[in-house]
Amino acid sequence: MHTLNPTKPPRRDATENRLAILDSARVLLNRDPEASLEAIAAGAGLSRRSIYGHFATRDELIGEIQTLGGRRVTAALAHIDHADSRVAIALIGARLWSEVENVRVMAQLAVRGPQRAVFAETLRPVRAKLLDIVRRGIAAHELRGDMDALTLANLIEGAALSVLDEAIRANLSNADGHRLVMLATLSTAGLSWHEASAVITQHPELQFSASSAPAGTESSES
Repeated sequence: MHTLNPTKPPRRDATENRLAILDSARVLLNRDPEASLEAIAAGAGLSRRSIYGHFATRDELIGEIQTLGGRRVTAALAHIDHADSRVAIALIGARLWSEVENVRVMAQLAVRGPQRAVFAETLRPVRAKLLDIVRRGIAAHELRGDMDALTLANLIEGAALSVLDEAIRANLSNADGHRLVMLATLSTAGLSWHEASAVITQHPELQFSASSAPAGTESSES
């Protein structure tokens, strides 16, 4: 009598090959969004044909990278919060920047490219968190109250994305991008540049440090 074996996991070499393809694609597409499958395969130490054993099309490969990236960002932002909505918004901006700083072109492709709807779906929890923070901030008179919370949350998100665009155009340093994304989001939220700078200066968790973990761990004040 024969018993059915459970589905076998992928062979280790196949799993490693898939990871190598994804790693190669992240690096090369960040340098050149038009990088060919041949170049990606070569970067992974594989043949172009090998890629098709894992991804049916180039778009499928890019979609996989963007989905994984979106999940990573969502996980990184999951526990960020602060009792002060202004600090919470700055923390989200700073942590978001830290997650995409070294893959700026790929991040821009994810949010601006043809598969942006797929990427946006992975960020739904982040958008829900931001909307909740904005609602709290408006109710507490910490944020501008001349528009509804959803509109303001969308504009704050847009301000963060505009910093990504500028970072690529002007080749901003990591430290400059970190500060600019906080200033842009807080200014959109209704703070003057003096007020936004004061919030950043007064909260150590918002300070940039290249040698420490990214800003954005949950504050003890939350």
